[in-house]
Amino acid sequence: MHTLTKFLHLAIAVALLALPLANPAHAAASARIKDLADIEGVRDNVLVGYGLIVGLAGTGDSANGIPFTRQSLANMLERLGVNAKDVLAQIKTKNVAAVMVTAKMPSLARQGSKVDVAVSSLGDAKSLEGGMLLATPLMAADGQTYAVAQGAVVVGGFQATGKDGSTLTKNHTTVARIAEGALIERETGFELAQLGPQIKFVLRQPDFTTAERLKTAINTAFKEELAVANDNAQVAVTIPSRYQAQLPVIIQKIENLMVEPASEARVIIDEKTGTIVMGENVRIAPVAISHANLTIRVTEEKQVSQPLSFNVAGQTVVTDKSTIERIDDDPNRGKFEILNSGASLTDLVSGLNALGVKPRDIISILQNIKAAGALQAELMVL
Repeated sequence: MHTLTKFLHLAIAVALLALPLANPAHAAASARIKDLADIEGVRDNVLVGYGLIVGLAGTGDSANGIPFTRQSLANMLERLGVNAKDVLAQIKTKNVAAVMVTAKMPSLARQGSKVDVAVSSLGDAKSLEGGMLLATPLMAADGQTYAVAQGAVVVGGFQATGKDGSTLTKNHTTVARIAEGALIERETGFELAQLGPQIKFVLRQPDFTTAERLKTAINTAFKEELAVANDNAQVAVTIPSRYQAQLPVIIQKIENLMVEPASEARVIIDEKTGTIVMGENVRIAPVAISHANLTIRVTEEKQVSQPLSFNVAGQTVVTDKSTIERIDDDPNRGKFEILNSGASLTDLVSGLNALGVKPRDIISILQNIKAAGALQAELMVL
């Protein structure tokens, strides 16, 4: 039994050495401001339109089940000078599919530029493979047409049917894309100069610490107090008059500044798949855990790390060493030991993994740690 205990302790030590400990002193990866924030007023505009795809190999909408496909086809033929309404009942639509077309138009898109479009079946078509989207006006929320989409669609899947009725399908065959399939016909009217003397950056993940760091990075780069953090989501930058004619250059410089974003202590649990995702700032208070036939004790002690001899650049620092210990069930053991300090949640999960605890058991343990008030993080269960 003593040999088994040594083996378990060795396995835990190896597992902990293989994974880096979550140290709050370690800086998080820095990111560009353009990856953390957007410029207020410079945004995409959603476009949508209704159109027809033709040229399908018998995989289009059924004539009886989807009447609006036949009606749309007849209306299109009428506009082209073909009298189709008199023979509406005889029109077959197995090679035609009604679709919704969507796209995102940048606010600074110019007339003649192109954007990608997504095409989705609106009826009961089996596949859009090999189809061609006819000219489809794309409108914004104001009801105005800003782009026209047309082109051959590309489907990221396929469908095959055998003589016995068996089918083989990969991915979605009723959703397709057209690269640069929409041509901009009308501009939004937005100009960069409309931003005025003050440009506002809006954080995608609002946080007071990140906003303050963003403000500091901008002021440091320009060596003057240009930026002010209005709240946890917005940083306003006042552009001096001498830079007004160089707004693109100034924005480019600001967007490429590196900032260390502050991350919240959060644990995400997906019980459907048994997935656990945690941030580096997650911590647990001193706690002892007993789950089924397994008891885990988490302890942490201080260690002093000294530089080598004659190393003038080195420093003596105090580091934390976490220990995760398995305690076998013992009828004589009446209570857990009182712990002096906590450890990172990464250390605890690493120890549980080394001892063979299943992910769903870890989820139960984490939920109970949170219920006990020992989990110093937000627990989100999906």
